[in-house]
Amino acid sequence: MRRTPHHRLRTTATSALAMALGAIGLAVLPTTANAADSTLSVQYRTSASGAHVAQSAPWFKVRNTGSSPVSLGGVKVRYYFKADSTNAGYRFACDWAVKGCANITGTFGTLTNPTPTADRYLEIGFTTAAGSLAPNTDTGDIQLRFHRADWQQINQSDDHSFGGGQSTWTDWPKATAQLAGTTVWGTEPGGTVEPPPAQTLFDDFNYSTHTDPRLSAHGWSLRSWSGGPGVPGATWSPDNVSFSAADGNSVMRLETSTSGTAASTRQAEISSSAMKFKNGTYAARVKFSDAPVYGPDGDHVVQTFFTINDLKAPMADDYAEYDFEYLPNGGWGETSNIFFTTSWETYDSNTGQSVNQHTVARSSHAGWRDLVVTIDDNDIRYYIDGQLFSTHGAAYLPERGMVIAFNQWLTDLTGQTATAARAYEQQVDYVLHIKDRVLTPAEVAAKVSAYRAAGKTFEDTVTAG
Repeated sequence: MRRTPHHRLRTTATSALAMALGAIGLAVLPTTANAADSTLSVQYRTSASGAHVAQSAPWFKVRNTGSSPVSLGGVKVRYYFKADSTNAGYRFACDWAVKGCANITGTFGTLTNPTPTADRYLEIGFTTAAGSLAPNTDTGDIQLRFHRADWQQINQSDDHSFGGGQSTWTDWPKATAQLAGTTVWGTEPGGTVEPPPAQTLFDDFNYSTHTDPRLSAHGWSLRSWSGGPGVPGATWSPDNVSFSAADGNSVMRLETSTSGTAASTRQAEISSSAMKFKNGTYAARVKFSDAPVYGPDGDHVVQTFFTINDLKAPMADDYAEYDFEYLPNGGWGETSNIFFTTSWETYDSNTGQSVNQHTVARSSHAGWRDLVVTIDDNDIRYYIDGQLFSTHGAAYLPERGMVIAFNQWLTDLTGQTATAARAYEQQVDYVLHIKDRVLTPAEVAAKVSAYRAAGKTFEDTVTAG
């Protein structure tokens, strides 16, 4: 039996959310970089995709994936190819670059250990005038081309670094990046291709207060606008989001308080500001509660971890939402504690019509819970405390990016009619997203442990698309 779609009360919230998001010479090459230690990454696309072309056109972006600025004067990018004849010479050109073509250098080199797919390379460098890259920024487009000195056709099909199908930007480990002479990205010809470092969001919620400027700097938005879901007329208050120490870690606390009236009801929500999260692994450690922090119990409170994007029109087919929702006192027609995982395709707030798949457990889920949801091209899988809880079908996969969010709110005021003040609390230990990769719950735990062992409380290398 399907539950009543709570989106009838979420329309204003999603609308408001949308507004808020609103080189020639011999060379001895360094060894292959360990992707886990990379401080740079290289994205590639080509504007000359044919197997045989007059000019090869590798375009690049270089990104700083580390935590400190990188001087571009020490960066080299190598594109490896197979010369069409032993005596062939090549010429390089820069057509356009965000950093300025005057600040881009290009030289050709010869490999000491040639392979069937490479005996030459084009090495791209930067002058000191190109400046530096701050963490989590890139160079922007570097649009390049090269051709044979005799203007004979180039056969690209057997070139190590060539990707004929790459008409859009993608991480490209077949081109290498060197920093101060050390290869920090990619695989030279003859080496095993290492997967690029995963784009990752991790936040340990190590903040002082809801006014901590690092929250917005790290891409978080505390909700203050009105509307659903929840009690009509209730307030969404940034004051109801706080931070403190618990169980040896910093945690985020979301409080919902009421005295039985809409005017006295204060709810809490925090979400990422950018809709840039889609396929991959999402994880959080959340503490649900069955009893209020103070005052009488019974309210229809909802405690959540979810991803969502904006509904552009009733029954729009590019809407997506994936929910963990715990109702300790029932609600939505339920009379006792119930836990939902729900995957949404779309809905119509005017008629109540909806397309979703959900799974329920009618039992207490109070206490700390490790929540993981994975999304790939096949299905959506929800895990609780390391165990598979539900699998939802391909019909509910996302078509575009979403935000990551947590909130706590009341569905209505009928669960407890007293006028005594009361408050409920949901705690969040951390949040993790790994773009385009499916991790097991054990791998999630190892990732989080590695961040904490390194003393790293925040990282965001996730880009949209």
